[in-house]
Amino acid sequence: MDIADSARLRFRLMGPADAQALWQLDQDPEVMQFINSGQPNSMKDIEQLFLPRMTAFTNSEKGWGLWQVSDKATEQYLGWVLVRPMDFFSDSPKFNDVELGWRFFKAAWGKGYATEAATAIKAVIAEQNCVHYLSASAIAENIGSIKVMEKIGMTLVQKYIHKDPLGDFNAVLYQMSVK
Repeated sequence: MDIADSARLRFRLMGPADAQALWQLDQDPEVMQFINSGQPNSMKDIEQLFLPRMTAFTNSEKGWGLWQVSDKATEQYLGWVLVRPMDFFSDSPKFNDVELGWRFFKAAWGKGYATEAATAIKAVIAEQNCVHYLSASAIAENIGSIKVMEKIGMTLVQKYIHKDPLGDFNAVLYQMSVK
């Protein structure tokens, strides 16, 4: 599956060869603030944890994986959009409910790139017959991500406590029906 260029952006499915790009994005504590309390990931974390998880859910035919987002004019790497079934790493993944997530360099914040990228990607993923819902979750204080969820047409369905090895935190789940 391919994601066509949007007005300003180009998309490419990422793979293990993108370890350096993934690591680079995770070095800004502000980018990581709502992911792991602002701690940058090490290259060891990327290679031993992140890449195996990414490889497990990547399916190019279905469009699952991390889609690198680049500026179409300059080819500058801006960030990525995640696409995978909700609860993928559980005993009962929801293959008809696809999760969208995003992570962008701070320099790309506030310019509409995440919204533009998520809109382009959701349009293609929503065309699949087996996909009935698109969902996204975030820490409740992550107003930037919540605004993207709302701008792409998702609505709040649940506030909950997310259990995490780094500690429990307030989270929100947004969703939209595509069928």
